[in-house]
Amino acid sequence: MARKADAYVDTSALIAFADRSDSHHSLFKRLFASPPPLATTALVAAEGHGWFLRRYDRTRALQFLAMIEDMLPLRVLPVGQPELAAAAAILRRFSDQDLTIADAVGLHLMSTRKIRSCWSTDWHLGLTGVPLAIDQN
Repeated sequence: MARKADAYVDTSALIAFADRSDSHHSLFKRLFASPPPLATTALVAAEGHGWFLRRYDRTRALQFLAMIEDMLPLRVLPVGQPELAAAAAILRRFSDQDLTIADAVGLHLMSTRKIRSCWSTDWHLGLTGVPLAIDQN
């Protein structure tokens, strides 16, 4: 049986941790210093890589991927057809919100895996009631 994650990690938390110029850097630096079991998705890794590639360069984008690969106890969950179908339902449910597919997959996983906290700076990730780390710390 796969180990249970205590927190879901969104792209914004990983960016804040990796980018010292981010206004939430100190919070996520503290949280990642002694993390509980964490989960994220391949979509989050792709979003973060793209962000560093556009904002900085290929080197920083590759450093971001290396950070994720080395980060323990972070599990990167795959995203397949069932997760995409569930995300589409969430996107329809919250069609008045500007959610990405990565956001919707995260909302789905937090609900189905009963994850207790979301590490994100994006208030959309709290739409289903999972507390955001920025509101708790």
